[in-house]
Amino acid sequence: MNSSPRLTVVTVTLATALLGATACGSGLSEGGADTGKGPCTGVKAGSVDPAALDGVTVKVGSKEFDEQLLLGQLTLKMMCAAGAKAVDETNSKGASQTRAKLTRGESDVYWEYTGTAWVDFLKQKPIFDAEKQYDAVKKMDLENGVVWGQRAPFNNTFAFAVSDDFAKKNNVETDSDMAAYLNENPSSKVCVESEFLSRIDGYPGFKKAYDITGGTTTSLGIGVIYTQTGKGTCDFGEVFTTDGRISALGLHVLDDDKSFFPIYNAVPQVMKKTDEEHPQILQVLKPLAEVLTTSVMQELNARVSAKGEEPAAVATDFLKEKGFLKQ
Repeated sequence: MNSSPRLTVVTVTLATALLGATACGSGLSEGGADTGKGPCTGVKAGSVDPAALDGVTVKVGSKEFDEQLLLGQLTLKMMCAAGAKAVDETNSKGASQTRAKLTRGESDVYWEYTGTAWVDFLKQKPIFDAEKQYDAVKKMDLENGVVWGQRAPFNNTFAFAVSDDFAKKNNVETDSDMAAYLNENPSSKVCVESEFLSRIDGYPGFKKAYDITGGTTTSLGIGVIYTQTGKGTCDFGEVFTTDGRISALGLHVLDDDKSFFPIYNAVPQVMKKTDEEHPQILQVLKPLAEVLTTSVMQELNARVSAKGEEPAAVATDFLKEKGFLKQ
């Protein structure tokens, strides 16, 4: 997802006047009635308390990749079910921009990963225990005014993958095997997304940890990396461990045998002021977080990334299946 170009003052003023009758693209009229085009269309509370956030405007953010878009839609539907006026602020580019929107108040809630905040934002060394990592980041980030909710059990960490054929032909099973292959074949291609080339927990640190001196890197969109790795155009491709395209494209995920990549459990978060005013936001999301296992996320992500279904539709189906929404 690319950010929209900055609009001129005249354009912004005109757009504001034209959109003044709606709530920021939420599909809600000024009085809160659903216009039939927003995230709350057709949403009926199941197990969610329909009065928990009655009349409260909640702006939901997310990053731009499929899993985050899905988490954003799950959150929007849960907020709607709880009676909130849900505003879709999802699809921000990258971790830093999404975090900044939360801290500036341009969004009220989004799901961040424990490893991303701990390593990338707070500049700490990874803790390779999910609960200890969560406790540590939750405590430290509170100093920044960020309140972390319930930790989801799924771990969407980084990994490298190869095609099944490549793995069998070259006997590559671990990241140490990858390092040995790259050092012996310096012209081989490693495909990663652009942000991964600059992250502390990305490729520079990975190369150092595994003593990689060979290989050439190519920056591609994350979706393209999966397809090109499956075709063999990329020898090694950066992937996310909960991505449904791994099985759909027959990719072979390598074992991080030196435990370089941190643990990335997703957690909904809000600013302290928001939590003090509306603690129900994180309370409503708690039971949702508890059922989001790695296998569940792989299945849901596959419907979006491999089958091309809309995140909103997938989110609605899942929430109905689990009883959060009425059928």
